Amino acid sequence: MLYPINTPSRMVFDLNGVWQFSLRRPGEPDDGPLQDPRPMPVPAAYNDIYPDAALRDHVGEAAYERTFTVSAPMLAGRLVLRFGGVAHRARVYVNGALAAEHLGGFLPFEAEIGSLVRLGENTLRVIADNTLTLETLPVGRLVETEYPGLGRVRENLPNFDFFNYAGILRPVVLYTTPETYISRIRVDPHTDGRVEYQVEWGGTGEAAPEIGVEVRNAQGDTVAAGTGAGGVLRVKDPILWEPGAGYLYRLAVRCRLDGAEDRYELPFGIRSVEVRGTQFLINGKPFYFKGFGKHEDSCIHGQGLDEAVNVKDLALMDWMGANSLRTSHYPYAEEMLRLCDAQGVVVIDELPAVGLHANFVATGLLDKNGTVNTWEQVKTTPHHREVLEKLVERDEHYACVVMWSIANEPAAEEEGAAEYFAPLCALARELDRQRRPVTIVTYEGCAPDTCKAAPLVDVLCVNRYFGWYNYCGRVDAGAAVLEDELRRWHEKYPDKPLMVCEYGADAVAGVHSLPSVMFSEEYQAEFLDTYHKVFDALPFFVGEQVWNFADFATAQNAMRVQGNKKGVFTRDRQPKAAAFLLRRRWRAIPDFGYKG
Repeated sequence: MLYPINTPSRMVFDLNGVWQFSLRRPGEPDDGPLQDPRPMPVPAAYNDIYPDAALRDHVGEAAYERTFTVSAPMLAGRLVLRFGGVAHRARVYVNGALAAEHLGGFLPFEAEIGSLVRLGENTLRVIADNTLTLETLPVGRLVETEYPGLGRVRENLPNFDFFNYAGILRPVVLYTTPETYISRIRVDPHTDGRVEYQVEWGGTGEAAPEIGVEVRNAQGDTVAAGTGAGGVLRVKDPILWEPGAGYLYRLAVRCRLDGAEDRYELPFGIRSVEVRGTQFLINGKPFYFKGFGKHEDSCIHGQGLDEAVNVKDLALMDWMGANSLRTSHYPYAEEMLRLCDAQGVVVIDELPAVGLHANFVATGLLDKNGTVNTWEQVKTTPHHREVLEKLVERDEHYACVVMWSIANEPAAEEEGAAEYFAPLCALARELDRQRRPVTIVTYEGCAPDTCKAAPLVDVLCVNRYFGWYNYCGRVDAGAAVLEDELRRWHEKYPDKPLMVCEYGADAVAGVHSLPSVMFSEEYQAEFLDTYHKVFDALPFFVGEQVWNFADFATAQNAMRVQGNKKGVFTRDRQPKAAAFLLRRRWRAIPDFGYKG
């Protein structure tokens, strides 16, 4: 699915803004009038917009509605309605007719609506459902509890430690194309200048269109050209995409049939990614990951797209000397990937497969009985496969994406894990023309001698909090246990790179203590500094990504004080002491050759 842009053959119309909104009661008809409607911004999560606990904690469906105007030029070809993301289920109606249904809150979907609209004013309604189950990604559990005096209360318990934000989270647009149109462009560039490409098209005609392609450099000059729906172009002396230097070419495609022409330009970078022994290589050079796990989370917008926050976050990462992030724990908005591509920020692209564990719960809100087999309980396989296919289709051309993360903290130690994940790892390798490495990020309960996912992946990625959730207050003991385990990982898998994708400690901004105690800024900084000494002692270690970039919202529970405070920045992006520690460290560590 191509990102919507204006071209000589395409028009894009913004449907963002203030819509009408209401919560829906069970059984309410989709075509009924909105009940007590109120204004709601799009894109944004609806939970934090009003001072209303019922809205913040709502479980179930909500309705959005707006009108839009269609002019005659918009109906000259195809008219497509596109959503960047609606959490987590969506039904879309145009003038009362069902136009689209979609499951999954973090990937785009679209529908051709030319037959459903009329000249002039039209009505668009979206029914969004935030309910999570054992069949969805992320995973949650829907329960009803009887409370004295309150009756039965419906709750959706998430099996993950971030807030279940809901609604139309990403942009909504209309766009046009000719009847015969470019539907997909695939590109596989090589550092020797070869650019393999494939163009797919759609339309009603039986004849194949004429396809022309050009590679244009950043200045707009044509540096290679050819014809045909697939082939190889050659760029002389290519400028490579590298961390901190996001040089992008554009593949300009023309698709012509019966005098009508569609045009599209796809940005791409030329770079290579490879795992060789314990090294992670970008352009043949050993790369060291310095960066963060993050969330799409900001004040007021919640998980809704905020481009100002995205630009701010990458600016702060650059200030610190960070070079990478993981899209924890779901695919980010494509607008963020476009920024990372242009600025040379390395991305581990993660599926929304978080909470796939029946006996370990980040929030403490589900049973920890240790007796349930996760892989007999969850029914996520079809959806997991679907979102993997859609993610690779959306993101495979981004040079910034260097690795696919199939899941975060699953029950990889339980029987059935290998059978669940082996087909998914194989599918990722099959789908991706650029053959990026694949990983599954594991938690503390998954050890080297029990992990059934490790043999399936190219890079060992682990999350570890020794000295925080256990060995409380003892960063020295936590670091000793950490080093012992990391060395055992290497002994078990001596030919795989190893990195820590989460490590950190909560710190409430402004809380200080000497000597340090948990939740103080000093303890957070001491925790990170002690872990770094372990990392530096391990030659097979390829990266560190702190949890978290910034404080973020979670469900209410006794472990959290207005959310997770492991950010080295506050939720409004002000630095804690740890940010300055990381800046000193990361600005002194080169992107390449640190462990090479």
